[in-house]
This record gives sequence, structure tokens and C-alpha cells, in this order.
Amino acid sequence: MEVTICIGSSCHLKGSQSVIASLQRLIALHHLENEVELKGSFCMGECMNNGVCVCIDGERFNVTPLGAEEFFRTEIMKRLGK
Repeated sequence: MEVTICIGSSCHLKGSQSVIASLQRLIALHHLENEVELKGSFCMGECMNNGVCVCIDGERFNVTPLGAEEFFRTEIMKRLGK
């Protein structure tokens, strides 16, 4: 699974580095390094929304640093069938 996180200036200010760090930690904690690939992208055109733009399989989400763990559980783990 490919998870793309916006690292453009707007998302950077909204905490993209914290979202990335949380997802990296959770992926390692659950030993999913071979199943989930994190990628970065500059502006994904969602600057007006709250949170950091994260894309999975063409579907875009707005993720806050505080909501990264819930996003991991409800979207990434669910899509992996775990």
C-alpha cells in the first residue's frame, strides 16, 4: 500500500512532519514495513482544508498530528485487513 503525505508549505505548517513521524512509528510497531510505503509529495491542492493531506489509493484525507493514530487504525489497518 502506498501512502502519500503532503509536505508542501501549508501542510508543513499544519504538522506534516509530526504525521509522518507518527505513521513511521506505527508502521514499525506493527511490523508493516513490507506492506506500507510512505511517500512525500509537494502541494496536493488541499491547502484550504484543516489538517495534512494524506492520500491512499487516490482517496484524500485530512489528518491532524493528533489524529494520525486514529487514521492509522481506521484507514491503513482496515485496508490491510488487520
